[in-house]
Amino acid sequence: MKYRDYYEVLGVKKDATQDQIKKAYRKLAKAYHPDANPGNKSAEEKFKEINEAYEVLGNEDKRRKYDQFGNQFNFANGYDFDPSQFGFKGGNTSYEFRSSGAHGFSDFFDMFFGDGGLNLDDLFSGGAHKGFTSRNAPHVRQSLRGEDKAVEIKISVLDGLMGSEKHITLETPNGRKTLAISIPKGIQPGGKIRLKGQGGKGYNGGEDGDLLLVVSFKEDEFALKGYDITQKIEVMPWTAALGGEVLVKTPEGKILVNIPAGIRDGGNIRIRGKGYYNAIGGRGDLFLHVNINNPEHLSDRQRALYQELKSLEMLNKR
Repeated sequence: MKYRDYYEVLGVKKDATQDQIKKAYRKLAKAYHPDANPGNKSAEEKFKEINEAYEVLGNEDKRRKYDQFGNQFNFANGYDFDPSQFGFKGGNTSYEFRSSGAHGFSDFFDMFFGDGGLNLDDLFSGGAHKGFTSRNAPHVRQSLRGEDKAVEIKISVLDGLMGSEKHITLETPNGRKTLAISIPKGIQPGGKIRLKGQGGKGYNGGEDGDLLLVVSFKEDEFALKGYDITQKIEVMPWTAALGGEVLVKTPEGKILVNIPAGIRDGGNIRIRGKGYYNAIGGRGDLFLHVNINNPEHLSDRQRALYQELKSLEMLNKR
């Protein structure tokens, strides 16, 4: 039986997003649909391949298992393997479409994703399924690469904007690990940091898999909204009323910010081009969210001035 590269069928990369996979499927399905190619057997077979590939890659759970299987056994497209190595009887069969299969899909699909097929979760966990156990695993004649594993890490906006070196402690199947990592400047939300050889253990001399750190951002003094950065600044009431300059600590250092006269609590001051990096190297904006900060303790002079302002406001309302 030949291993089938579903990513190749849809013409997408292995790190494609689900949206990219869906778009590729729709484009190909439209091009090879039987209604658009009446009597064309080649287009009909291609249409079946496309649907089979999307049946797997369009489903996140099936895609995860398919990726695990490909990584674990390091199969290349068209690799000819014997299903009996995995506990299946019947010897080596060819990859072909059968009308009796699920939706006319291939033997390869039926074996790994059809009803009654091989339980890939059991295979990866080393459990027994249809004869596959740790005792007969050595009959697989090639070295097996360890499984890639993924964990989420949260970083600050400042770490992502400027880049940084960090030590992180993770719970892994092989115990707790403290790892030194380099966070690339401008890494995107959902971006991955690959740690070579820190994933699942290889088999029979195969190399260990990789550990993928999937980046998300936490909120502290800075928050990320799209490619814009927001932060709160404290402004005294008289500065908010009369305008003036305030020294503000931004992600890239302290700057003097002009506060427009009459700004209200909750107002925003926009500083263009000082936000986060986008995917093509441009930058969003920095938004300073104004919080009018009344003094906690008033001097006698301040209290008298506030009282005078209050009296003037009452006279204006008459």
